[in-house]
Amino acid sequence: MARASGPGWPSPRRPKGPAGAPPRRVLNQQAIVDAALEIVDEEGLDALSMRRVAQRLGTGPASLYAHISGKEELLELLLNQVYGELALPGAPDPARWREQAKALLTASRDNLAGHGDLARAALRGGSVTLPNALRVTEAMLGILRAGGVERQEAAYAMDLLALYTVADAVERALGLRGSADGGPSPATAVNAEGDETNEEYRERVRDYYASLPAERYPILRTMADPMVRNVGDERFQFGLDVILGGLASRAAVRGRRDGD
Repeated sequence: MARASGPGWPSPRRPKGPAGAPPRRVLNQQAIVDAALEIVDEEGLDALSMRRVAQRLGTGPASLYAHISGKEELLELLLNQVYGELALPGAPDPARWREQAKALLTASRDNLAGHGDLARAALRGGSVTLPNALRVTEAMLGILRAGGVERQEAAYAMDLLALYTVADAVERALGLRGSADGGPSPATAVNAEGDETNEEYRERVRDYYASLPAERYPILRTMADPMVRNVGDERFQFGLDVILGGLASRAAVRGRRDGD
């Protein structure tokens, strides 16, 4: 796997060009990453290619390969940069560990969701070894261990929480959840034809559930409204409460057992 160069990349210097001409970026790894992230933010992950990045930088694709081996490494560098934007909490507090965990996981989800559908790249694997991803993992493991979560369960929980967090970020990019700030999502198309908004889609699903035959779906039919409810960030926070609450319960049981 190609290695990301890690934190501390220098900011690209912009040389002076002819009067009236836009400044041309110095071609280095950081400039390539910055241009690629602009494309993802503006147009989505599917628009990203080495050719598109080269066009944005005013050069040819071949010149990029002196700094980056290809698109796979570029995706790793993008994720590493985005993970590096995340502010980590202070020292783990055993009395507040669940609150700290929820805050870090929510911030991580919001950070990914703030870059369009870049979260899709995190599902491909490989990002767990990136330098800035490691610092997030280290912080999260510290919080879980401070809460009394056993070593192996903390390791399993990291995998579960990462999948849950990234999946929610992907759904937000697709318009199936609210916006990253917890408010209403924009009118984002969610069907293949691109002519149906998030709200319209959920209303259609609700109506379908409500129309199901009562003799076959007596429970689902009466739960049409809660099944499609999408208010603020409550679905994501509910999931975090369930996962972290389960870990806390298991830790408490083990503590009582070990104390006997």
